[in-house]
Amino acid sequence: MTSDDVESLAARFEEHRGHLRAVGYRMLGSVSEAEDAVQEAWLRLDRTGAEGIGNLGGWLTTVTARICLSMLRARGQRREEPLEIHVPDPLLTAPAATGPEEQAVLADAVGLALLVVLDTLGPAERVAFVLHDMFGVPFDDIAPVVGRSPSAARQLASRARRRVQESGTEPDRDAARQRAAVDAFLAAARGGDFEALMAVLDPDVVLRADAGTRGLGSSRVVRGSGEVARQAMLFRTLAETVTARRVLVGGTEGLLGVAGGTPVSVMSFTIRDGRITTITILADPDRLAALPVPPLEP
Repeated sequence: MTSDDVESLAARFEEHRGHLRAVGYRMLGSVSEAEDAVQEAWLRLDRTGAEGIGNLGGWLTTVTARICLSMLRARGQRREEPLEIHVPDPLLTAPAATGPEEQAVLADAVGLALLVVLDTLGPAERVAFVLHDMFGVPFDDIAPVVGRSPSAARQLASRARRRVQESGTEPDRDAARQRAAVDAFLAAARGGDFEALMAVLDPDVVLRADAGTRGLGSSRVVRGSGEVARQAMLFRTLAETVTARRVLVGGTEGLLGVAGGTPVSVMSFTIRDGRITTITILADPDRLAALPVPPLEP
């Protein structure tokens, strides 16, 4: 290819980069690994060229999915022991404005708790579910990616969908209800109001915290409204040094904890029927330091 051909091909690829990054992130739960997958997709396109490719976006999506599937399988082979508590990378954006923009964000929302569940799926299940349920790819196109028949690919996605539905981690699409629950949680935690915390927490709420090796607090999983409320009461002691700012985490309501201008925690909430069903916290300073933080309300 001539240099003009390469530039033209690169420009066409850039039109799809955002979509491919979204596909990779949902499959891998890692911003850096998603970027690696997208870059590899570009290298493959650069080697082969676009001649004969009728649907470049579909081709790139399929290639990216194949790369992610290989990365997921390699990741599983490296794990000789069960994972310690791990929270996927959060994607932070400023709180959405009301109206169509807000609805668009909610339609594409994927909170940290949902990504935690996706991490428990087998590689082929995760790829089939993400491609079909999140991006609308037909099973006839998914089948060759996962090396199964279309009906088998459908079964993979169905099993994954059941796991997701049973986990209760799909976010509520009512933005006002999300905000109200998080505001009530924050006010009760700051005020040390145990009863108010119990009122906003689902009885079976699960709190998952990943503090890394030197983060704020310790990595842990806490279950049940009573235990989670007691953990939340500790927030009152941090309120003097940590400022909580509203942020969207994967499109769902969350809080960014900032101390001295430095992010110290990200909290993501799943709200169902007005109550908090999951709280997912990343407090690993090394990973937080690498997060791009959008401009936020004071």
